[in-house]
Amino acid sequence: MASLIVPDSIPSVAQDIEQLHKAFSGWGTNEDLIISILAHRNAEQRKHIRQAYAEAYGEDLLHSLEKELSSDFERIVLLWTLEPAERDAVLLNESTKRWTSSSQVILEIACTRSSHALLSAKQAYHARFKKSLEEDVASLITGDFRKLLVPLVSTYRYEGPEVSTTLAKREAKILHEHISAKEYNHDEIIRILTTRSKTQLFATFNHYNNEFGNAITKDLKADADDDFLKTLRSVIKCLVTPEKYFEKVLRLAINKTGTDEWALTRVVATRVEVDMNVIKEEYYRRNTVQLDHAIKADTSGDYENMLVALIGA
Repeated sequence: MASLIVPDSIPSVAQDIEQLHKAFSGWGTNEDLIISILAHRNAEQRKHIRQAYAEAYGEDLLHSLEKELSSDFERIVLLWTLEPAERDAVLLNESTKRWTSSSQVILEIACTRSSHALLSAKQAYHARFKKSLEEDVASLITGDFRKLLVPLVSTYRYEGPEVSTTLAKREAKILHEHISAKEYNHDEIIRILTTRSKTQLFATFNHYNNEFGNAITKDLKADADDDFLKTLRSVIKCLVTPEKYFEKVLRLAINKTGTDEWALTRVVATRVEVDMNVIKEEYYRRNTVQLDHAIKADTSGDYENMLVALIGA
C-alpha cells in the first residue's frame, strides 16, 4: 500500500549524512542529491540520518535544510524528514492558525491515524508546543465544530476485529432517527462517530444503507452548503474509506485555480508510507488520469521531482 521506494541496497547512515552535507556545501545546493537520499529512506532510516547528522555536524538536519531550501520544495522536504508523530503535531498546530481548513486537518488526522499514532501525535504536540492539542482545539474552535472535534482528538478507539451486529443495527437506527429529524449535532451522533471502532462503524453504516435505502453520507447531503454536514461526511469518509477522502483532497488541490500546495504537500508527506498506492488507484479510477501525471502537469522544478519520487512514479 505504501508507495515509498527504498533500494534493496542502501548506503550506510555515515555515507548518507556525508552526501547530504556535501549537497549543502560550495556554490548552490544540490537538490537532486537531497531528493535521491531523503525521498528513498523510510521513517526509521530518516530518524537515524537526522540523529547521525546532528552528532557529526552539530546541527539539526532540519535547520540545514531550512537554510538551503525554499518555497514548496522546502516544505515537502521538511515535513517528510520529520518523524510521523512530530509531523502530525506540526500540521495540527498549523491548522489551528488556518481558519479555512482547521477543522478538515484536525478531523483528518484524528480519524485516519491509529489510536497509538494519534496518541503519539498528541504527545509530540505537548512536547513541542507546551500545551495540549485538546486545549488548542477547545479554545480556538467554537460551536458544533468544537462539540465534534474535541472528542475526536480525545478518543482512543478499539482496533480489534470484533463487531456487534446487534449494536450496529441499534446505532444505525439512532443515526437515522436524528439525521431524519435534522438533529445533526445531536449528542448521540457525536458519541457514535467519536467512540466506536472503525470496524464497528463500518458495520453500522452498512446496516444504515441496507435498512434505510441510502448511504449515510447521502442523507447528510440534505443541505449541500452546510459546513457542519460537510464535516460529518468527511469524518465518515476518513474513518471507513480514507482512500476516497484523500483522493478528493488531492483532486481539489490539483484541479482548483492555482494549486493548493499546502493540501497537496500534506497528503503526500503523510500517506506515502501508509496507503499512497491505494490512493493512486482511487485517483485513477475517479479521474482516468495517473496521479503522477496530474502532479507533473500542475507543479514544477524540485518540488515536482520530490513529490513524484515520493509517490513512487
